Amino acid sequence: MLAIRPKTLPAGAVPVLLGSALAASAGQFRLLPALVALVCALGIQVATNFINEIYDFRKGADTAERLGPTRTVAAGIISEKLMIQVSVLLLGTVFLLGMYLVYTAGWPILLIGMLSLLFAWGYTGGPYPIAYSGLGDVFVFIFFGLVAVSGTYYVQALSLSLPVLIAAVAPGSFSVNILLVNNIRDIATDRKVGKMTLPARIGAAWARRLYIALTVIAYLVPAFLLLNGYSPWCMLSFLSLPLAIRMIKVLYASEGKELNNVLAGTGQLMTLHGILLSAGLLIT
Repeated sequence: MLAIRPKTLPAGAVPVLLGSALAASAGQFRLLPALVALVCALGIQVATNFINEIYDFRKGADTAERLGPTRTVAAGIISEKLMIQVSVLLLGTVFLLGMYLVYTAGWPILLIGMLSLLFAWGYTGGPYPIAYSGLGDVFVFIFFGLVAVSGTYYVQALSLSLPVLIAAVAPGSFSVNILLVNNIRDIATDRKVGKMTLPARIGAAWARRLYIALTVIAYLVPAFLLLNGYSPWCMLSFLSLPLAIRMIKVLYASEGKELNNVLAGTGQLMTLHGILLSAGLLIT
């Protein structure tokens, strides 16, 4: 469970929920493709976390000084060899499940799937790891926002539209916020090993401002959907606004290990916002 990092799993589940709700609102919902998309999204996210443990251990990023939750490979709880085996098995299973989606929706899904699997490895693996370059936030926004929502919608509706892509901005923004909190907490230890995440590059103050900006953007999404003919019930997502405001306040009042609570709270905010937005789309 430590290696899976359950507090971050909303980043994989919420985009699929939203994409399925958008498909349902268009009368195109299909249960089996939606479920397979959910399993694949969560599988890729968990595999990314496993691979992250392997390479951060090799690069010395997970040390005793780290303020985040225990990393199982660095702590010796799970061997590097076993983690590699499980990661390969998990990615292989996701690939096989994904072939059903390819059969259902064609080559665009094959392209998305292959890129997602490559991203799972390249996030911390390879000669130019994305997480170490400061570009991790961009890729998280793309894959846990635009790709996950539009891909889920596409395997059910076999089409795509601008409002679907705009709707994907909300979970993409919250996913980046989860990553921002994680990396704000680890700025000092990341800089020591050359892991130059976005917060490590721009500093904690600007990273916190970016968190606020992305939160605002996420709450503009329901308004855009409303203006494009979707149900006014989309605005149900604003019921989560008090939690968003509280998370921003706590973010500015927290340092070090205290930020672990903000990370978990941001995951809860993403889940609540996504559920309310999805429910609003389903109410005609």
